[in-house]
Amino acid sequence: MPASSETLTAERILEATEEVLRRHGPAKATVVDVARALGVSHGSVYRHFRTKAALRDAVTKRWLDRTVRELAVIAAGDTDPEHRLRHWLRALFDAKRRKAGEDPELFATYLALADDDGAAVGEHLADLTGQLTGIIEAGVAAGGFTATDPATTARALFQATGRFHDPCHAREWERPGAEDDFAALVDLLIRGLR
Repeated sequence: MPASSETLTAERILEATEEVLRRHGPAKATVVDVARALGVSHGSVYRHFRTKAALRDAVTKRWLDRTVRELAVIAAGDTDPEHRLRHWLRALFDAKRRKAGEDPELFATYLALADDDGAAVGEHLADLTGQLTGIIEAGVAAGGFTATDPATTARALFQATGRFHDPCHAREWERPGAEDDFAALVDLLIRGLR
């Protein structure tokens, strides 16, 4: 059923864009394909997103924000900071692994889109390290962690655990020993923070 421009929302466009990207990949997907999937003219899509790049940026941000929101709940929790940090790192690893395993076509598409757009990825990384900074600050305040500069420590933790959340390592996440390696690294980092 064709959509009218009054009922067409940015969210509907982003949902359709994900499906088009899943089917065609980032190199072949066009705004015309998105409009066709929605039953509207491509001009209707452009009223919401001025350029193809703006649409790609929005769909990439939307995908990355899902993980940020999930982790924000953990970061803002009131449990012991060490427990929160362990839970947050585990949830990040699980979320990235889930995305890679459950929808490999869309995961590969988002890798390509993320490479094209540093802004959405940069914001994503800043959000995640900001959450880590909050957890470390809580640990310092509670006396469980030692860190003279929590923001620098958060960036170091994030970089140290990159093998378990950076998409370039996705093929390693299901290899034998990955779980043991993850647990050993987290234990080492926690001991260092104490």
